[in-house]
Amino acid sequence: MRENWRSKLSVLAGASALAFSAVTATPALADDAPVSPQEVQMPADVKIVEGGATDPGAPVPFPADQAGPVESVEPAGPVETSVPGGQAEAVGAARASPSSSTCLGSAAAYGSTGCFQHNGDIVWAGDTKKDGMSAAVGVYTDYGRAEEVCVNKLGVDTWATCNKDYREDGDVRLRVLRYDGDTGKFYQPETWSGWIPVDGKY
Repeated sequence: MRENWRSKLSVLAGASALAFSAVTATPALADDAPVSPQEVQMPADVKIVEGGATDPGAPVPFPADQAGPVESVEPAGPVETSVPGGQAEAVGAARASPSSSTCLGSAAAYGSTGCFQHNGDIVWAGDTKKDGMSAAVGVYTDYGRAEEVCVNKLGVDTWATCNKDYREDGDVRLRVLRYDGDTGKFYQPETWSGWIPVDGKY
């Protein structure tokens, strides 16, 4: 009888440990801060570019692809999000023939948002949370150019831009995350955009 009681207790303890680990491994939502920042390892040679302030009153380019799925990579895995209907027709028209002020590849994670304006190859980085960190938008290419990160150090509720020059026949992909300027480290949650044509033509 005693052995039976011990085996039941052992099974109960194991189930409790599994339940606890499942609860603690649940990913934070894009709008929620993780319990503690989780560092993202970046290449040692990654180039960090400080974004410049936009002109007062300058409009932020229309995010043409906000209604599409966004691959969100948080501490535990990918999640798809999308903006509810209402903009679907406008988004479809913008994708078919984007204007010069269209911002493509719109992606957002906790405290950061970013997109790519094909006219001028401008990377936009928006800071949406007052947490002592900066919005960061990493840019990857499909032709081997070294990764660069556009960092917005202007504070919460601001947009910063990094004006780059990418190959017109190439594609770029954005990685949106947080950056701590005091330590020089990057943190999750993070989000990746899909591949964006530099010339704006899908």
